[in-house]
Amino acid sequence: MALLGHSQRITQIRGQLERLGPSRTPVLLQGESGTGKEVAARELFDAAPRGQFVPIDCGSLVGPLMESELFGHTRGAFTGAGEAKRGLIEFASGGTAFFDEVGDLPLELQVKLLRVLQEREFRPVGSLQRVQVDIRIVAATHRDLAREVAAGRFREDLFHRLNVVRLTLPPLRERREDIPLLVEHFLSSVGRPYTLDA
Repeated sequence: MALLGHSQRITQIRGQLERLGPSRTPVLLQGESGTGKEVAARELFDAAPRGQFVPIDCGSLVGPLMESELFGHTRGAFTGAGEAKRGLIEFASGGTAFFDEVGDLPLELQVKLLRVLQEREFRPVGSLQRVQVDIRIVAATHRDLAREVAAGRFREDLFHRLNVVRLTLPPLRERREDIPLLVEHFLSSVGRPYTLDA
């Protein structure tokens, strides 16, 4: 699905996404929940597809296995690790890792993500060997990360690494001219006819 709308702001954002597509520069997508940040991330990837697009829901990375989900683990690294497992970062190598709601990422994982951005490498849980990755990071958040940094909930160095290019997606109330197009799209997707005077 493309980022829908004819408003000036959405048209500008689509143009920026197309221009940024071939780059490997990190992009930070900001906006309220429901503004289409994942749609924009996929459009950015589709502008110059390379490798895989791997979405990572940072809000779900909780509990003792969250590091393993991101970075994988070796056999026997912890109780229940009967086989080695590749993490999401390794699956995204050669492509794009989309960190959805990166502001929810725990501080201990923020340190490890920073290393991926700086050194292009990570270490699976239980391994002494570092794995090299070629990866583009696209992050999205509804939080004000500068405020999160000031509150000590987000690392300042990671914020600066992610905030190389920042795009802010406007809420629908700021682009009301796009409402008819969106209504038409969603109604047609469920097989219902749509007219402006309905």
